[in-house]
Amino acid sequence: MKRLTIILATLALIVGMSSCNDKLNVVNPNNQTTYDFGNTESDLQEAIIACYNRIRLEGTFARVGYTLDAVRGDEVWNSSQQWYLAYDNLNATATDAIGNLWPWRDNYHVVNRTNFVLSKVDNVDMSQDAYNQIKGQALFLRSLAYYNLATYYQTVPLITDYASYSDINTMYASNNTQDEVFDQIETDLKTAMEILPSRDDGGEWAKGRATCGSAAGYLARVLMFRHKYAEAYTVLKDIIAGKYGSYHLMADYGDNFREGPAYENNAESLFEVQFMDYGTGGTDEEWTPVNISSEATQGNAVESNYASQVFGSWGDLAGSPWLYNLFKKEKCTDGRLDPRLYWTLVTYEDEYNSDTGVKTAAYPNGDPRTNTVYQTDITETPVSNTAQGGISIAKWTYARTNIINSVTTGLHNGINLRLMRYSDVLLRAAECENEINGPTQTAIDYINQVRERVALPDLQLADFPTADALFEQIANVERPKEFGCENGRGIDLLRWGFFYDAGRMNQLIQHGYYKLDGTANTDELTAETASASSFQYYNKGHEYFPIYQSTLDANPNLVGNSANKNEDNGPAFLAKWSVHPVVK
Repeated sequence: MKRLTIILATLALIVGMSSCNDKLNVVNPNNQTTYDFGNTESDLQEAIIACYNRIRLEGTFARVGYTLDAVRGDEVWNSSQQWYLAYDNLNATATDAIGNLWPWRDNYHVVNRTNFVLSKVDNVDMSQDAYNQIKGQALFLRSLAYYNLATYYQTVPLITDYASYSDINTMYASNNTQDEVFDQIETDLKTAMEILPSRDDGGEWAKGRATCGSAAGYLARVLMFRHKYAEAYTVLKDIIAGKYGSYHLMADYGDNFREGPAYENNAESLFEVQFMDYGTGGTDEEWTPVNISSEATQGNAVESNYASQVFGSWGDLAGSPWLYNLFKKEKCTDGRLDPRLYWTLVTYEDEYNSDTGVKTAAYPNGDPRTNTVYQTDITETPVSNTAQGGISIAKWTYARTNIINSVTTGLHNGINLRLMRYSDVLLRAAECENEINGPTQTAIDYINQVRERVALPDLQLADFPTADALFEQIANVERPKEFGCENGRGIDLLRWGFFYDAGRMNQLIQHGYYKLDGTANTDELTAETASASSFQYYNKGHEYFPIYQSTLDANPNLVGNSANKNEDNGPAFLAKWSVHPVVK
């Protein structure tokens, strides 16, 4: 009995010690590290959502990262003459943190998180569908971040291995060439195209997420930046044919700039950044990656820059008089104004008073266009900035929706930013067809699909005798009217080489004329009548943004780009490609 008692006591002690040991090894869910997180499918599903969160920051698409490219274009200018001014004038210095640090910082946060997911996903047991979805989204989001970094900063460190962050020798990476970065983006997007589901196959899961269509659209963009028109055209034609999901133009152009489930993630959208509808988020504004509040507003602040200061915005940016007059030069088949003017710029037009909601060719859904802005009847165009003037921008604001009566500055706007729309696919297909085969009826037909949506007369092939002539129509009529004041125009100017040709540079100066007279001036300005032009201040090399000086100081392996060095990129561009001459 004594021996049995000893044995039982020993067993009880062993079991008790094992039980205590198990309890002591419980992981604190609020204090996990990269070593004990990411080892299950559930962890990685959470991690991929965290990757999406980083594209909703100040430096990515919540405000600065989005608007910097818009102000770099020729259809937007800096009406505050303060914030963004150096980027509008294309002469920013390396000590300005607004554009040189914030987009760099926040896009690399996306890279960091997606690299973490990609470092884990191959070692986690899950279904093939789950694996494809997680890996494909991570590859797309990393590509999106590097696309922004390469088109903003030209030569950036390419980090694809999460283990690099644990070694000081690899953490402080050196610059890669733009081509090396684009090579990686092409590789990643091609894989994402193959493994991600389409919006059709993804169903409810696909709403708001990257799909194979998102990856295909961005791959076409990257290929066209590198003048790989034949490869891009193949991808674009596949998108049009429905290989990567069903896409079509919305009947109402305005449906691309409203919030709510009836409009967002619609049939025209290849990818958009998700924001919570106005008033449904929390109260804490997360301007930087440091904030992790559970009460975050989860909106964007693009409206704070774009809207009229009369209604409470910061009044930083305005639409150019060139863009306004471009809209006014051509009427719809029923004699109405191009409805894209209504959704792009906040101007007073007599026509809007007489619109009673009757369906016409120009307004197929019969939505009333009125001179009511932020629930206020206007009798003249409100100024962008109360001191300097300018035409305020309607896109990504509530000016034309009348949901609110004044602008709430900060991260409160809930309209999803559509980063790529099907109309871009069609106009890019037209551009590729023109580059490869010259002006053809096929190219004209792609363009006319976009024009017919807003009831503009069809273009005729006979009016475009050369590829240069049709390119002019695409670059300086069709694209600015369809995408005016959206992110992307500045990148277009880069890929077309407009900064490296005297005729094109003079054209940009003319497009960029503005007047500082305290009014919403809509005159067709000239050198004699304008106060200035954004592009008259351009410093060579500053079509890209400088790498922030403190970033260079902290990393001994990093060197400045063309903007840091004031180097002319023209000779290198022209050694590979040509610039279409101006055709009037």
